[in-house]
Amino acid sequence: MLSRMTSEPEHRHGAGVPDAFQRLWTPHRMAYIQGENKPTGPGAGDGCPFCAIPAESDEDGLVVNRGEHVYAVLNLYPYNSGHLMVVPYRHVADYTELDAAETLELADLTKRAMAALRGASGAHGFNIGMNQGAVAGAGIAAHLHQHVVPRWGGDVNFMPVVGHTKVLPQLLADTRKLIADAWPR
Repeated sequence: MLSRMTSEPEHRHGAGVPDAFQRLWTPHRMAYIQGENKPTGPGAGDGCPFCAIPAESDEDGLVVNRGEHVYAVLNLYPYNSGHLMVVPYRHVADYTELDAAETLELADLTKRAMAALRGASGAHGFNIGMNQGAVAGAGIAAHLHQHVVPRWGGDVNFMPVVGHTKVLPQLLADTRKLIADAWPR
């Protein structure tokens, strides 16, 4: 914590050695780090959140749009505001396991997600991709999901670069409503 009169770090007993870094504590991220809400195994019945979300209301599940074969849902642990995922209803792990209808709808919902995010937030660009397998960084490797991460010029500011902290300016429920309302029909 910065002292009000100086830019020098304030030393507090039990808070570690002062090192010139300021910290924003984000204890809610511990749920993700500790694996809360992660499946206990590879099967659809092993607590897969992507299999459970479609049974919830759009608001409770943070679902932005539902198709016949896939749906779009906000990421609970977003890289940026509006970070969503396009997920097949069917529990498959690998892109090559999708059938033709699922593949087409995944591509279509990805395009529509981009349009909705541009309309709702003025996104300048996107990171779009899938991590196939745990070794490739998939947090939930047993159920395929494609990330759609909106980006803006200058969105990588000092917070993530220096502070190793991402600031999200809006509640997920509010973000879900804005994107759902902007979703192309």
